[in-house]
Amino acid sequence: MQRLWFITNPNSGTATPAKCEALEKVFAERGMELAGRTAFPDEELPKGGSLTRKKVDTVVLYAGDGTINAALSALSTWKGSFLILPGGTMNLLAKGLHKELDPAKIIAAAHKETTRVTLPYIEAGEHRAFVGLILGPAASWFRAREAVRKGRVGRLFQAARAAWANTFARKGIRVRGAPELERHYQAVFVFPDSDGLEVTGVDARDWRSIAQLGWEWLTGDWVAAHAVTKTNTPELRLKGNRKVLALFDGEPVTLDPATRIRSGTSLKAFISTREA
Repeated sequence: MQRLWFITNPNSGTATPAKCEALEKVFAERGMELAGRTAFPDEELPKGGSLTRKKVDTVVLYAGDGTINAALSALSTWKGSFLILPGGTMNLLAKGLHKELDPAKIIAAAHKETTRVTLPYIEAGEHRAFVGLILGPAASWFRAREAVRKGRVGRLFQAARAAWANTFARKGIRVRGAPELERHYQAVFVFPDSDGLEVTGVDARDWRSIAQLGWEWLTGDWVAAHAVTKTNTPELRLKGNRKVLALFDGEPVTLDPATRIRSGTSLKAFISTREA
């Protein structure tokens, strides 16, 4: 880590402008050079070719999982390194890569760290998820979560009521490629795994699971929501002929039912400060 590009999102939880400035001072104190910065989504993400021309060796991402996903997808073929700092709500990628969650301490450890690791991801057409994918009616809870992020209390209750109605009113979705998941599900979670895809299904008949799903969405850690059925598979598809709402690392996308959902592995580009 010597010449950096700093990508932040002021709306991603804890990545406030003041904290970003404080981290830039940490870079300078350690003799690292800041080649440029991007405040996403107000500014466009940098291109890999531009980073190479500017001799950037590391992109530092201080944002939530959704912003990190966008940057990693945009720079998937770039040959540099990535340092992920916890700047969002869940920070699941940062938790997996680092032994602690103080950004300044992570930078200090990463500056002398040479360990680079790969990350598994979920791939569906042009979309990727490094943390997880949610399919089905329960994915509509993302609107309530956006209201929480923006502090819009009135909008929160309206969105929560709509999400609850969607979750129970619709029949749900069915998937193929995972024989253990034979029912209609209100939510199907897909997580990346080094051996393929880990798939779990939540059924509306288990109302406690749906209630927990909504609560976990609002409080941050949707991965903790209870799942009724769990299995592993190399590939997944949607049954039926209707498009389905999907959340890639929390960001909404409408998927065509013919889309193949499968696993992939990134380049060995992620700086890890965890002990091997």
